[in-house]
Amino acid sequence: MYQTNQTKVVNLQNKNRPRLALTLGDPAGIGPEVILKALANPDVMQNCDVAVVGNRDLLVRTYKQLSLNGNLTPLVNPDRLTIVDVPLNREIESEIVSGTGNAASGAASFAYMEYAIAQTLAGKFDGIVTAPIAKSAWKAAGYNYPGQTELLAEKSGVERFGMLFVARSPYTGWTLRTLLATTHIPLRQVADTLTPQLLAKKLDLLVECLEKDFGITKGRIAIAGLNPHSGEQGQLGTEEQEWLIPWLEKERQNRPNFQLDGPIPPDTMWVKPGQAWYGNSQIQNPADGYLALYHDQGLIPVKLMAFDRAVNTSIGLPFVRTSPDHGTAFDIAGKGIADATSMQAAIHLAAELVSQRLATKN
Repeated sequence: MYQTNQTKVVNLQNKNRPRLALTLGDPAGIGPEVILKALANPDVMQNCDVAVVGNRDLLVRTYKQLSLNGNLTPLVNPDRLTIVDVPLNREIESEIVSGTGNAASGAASFAYMEYAIAQTLAGKFDGIVTAPIAKSAWKAAGYNYPGQTELLAEKSGVERFGMLFVARSPYTGWTLRTLLATTHIPLRQVADTLTPQLLAKKLDLLVECLEKDFGITKGRIAIAGLNPHSGEQGQLGTEEQEWLIPWLEKERQNRPNFQLDGPIPPDTMWVKPGQAWYGNSQIQNPADGYLALYHDQGLIPVKLMAFDRAVNTSIGLPFVRTSPDHGTAFDIAGKGIADATSMQAAIHLAAELVSQRLATKN
């Protein structure tokens, strides 16, 4: 039921510019809308070439609907875009309804991702920017993945990967980089999942990313504790005393080029980033990267500071992948009120990271 038709291959001509595949995401969500809004900004594609991977008919339909609804934000006409059409069979397309994620919309978004990954691995693109998908819709379509990151890793054949959230402050220009040690697992499983081996892999990824993608070869990384007050010497939890502090001491010896601060009490680790973000003149030497131990420990502060600007970056892949840090927002799909700021930031960051990698290669 959910097989797509044969798709065409697109060749973006200028290999000296970052070539990005931009997936449509769940077509029932705000992905098509934020793409049309983001690409209407001429600055977005000033330093890169973008091909939208999705369904042309659905994108045109969204454009017409938003135009008729009196949308106040500029939209790009799909006729002006490079679109890699991933046709859907009639049964799937007829079941896609704006604002309602279901098996059909999940199958469509999965097909867009599969195509973009395959073509990027084949060298047609340098990176992928993904509009949001709904995990529940993927599951309804028969695809059981925790998220797009895990699919990207599987298709790329990598076991070391992570979710890094990047945001640039509009007030100071400072860049926040937050890596999650664990991601989409229940909170009760976090303590058992965290191990010295896992944290070593995540720290490796963060250091490699800072060096390769951001050109930071010497810097500071702040590492959070797990328990309140980082365990308060075993009074509020024993993980810090039993293995987190000894592991960190060993890592300090192995990484002389990076200052590793921690384990920092989770309730105070985000004070300096907040000051650096909002422009407190007294802030001294914020870290170049932050390692949070679980999902909400890292993403509550990130979204508090940079909800409309944060970019989810998959690290450890053989190519660049970014995504806006918001979901499908089915409740506002088709209403013309979705904010494209995070999508614009995701495209800008992907272009910057690809350019950095190309410069390093040359």
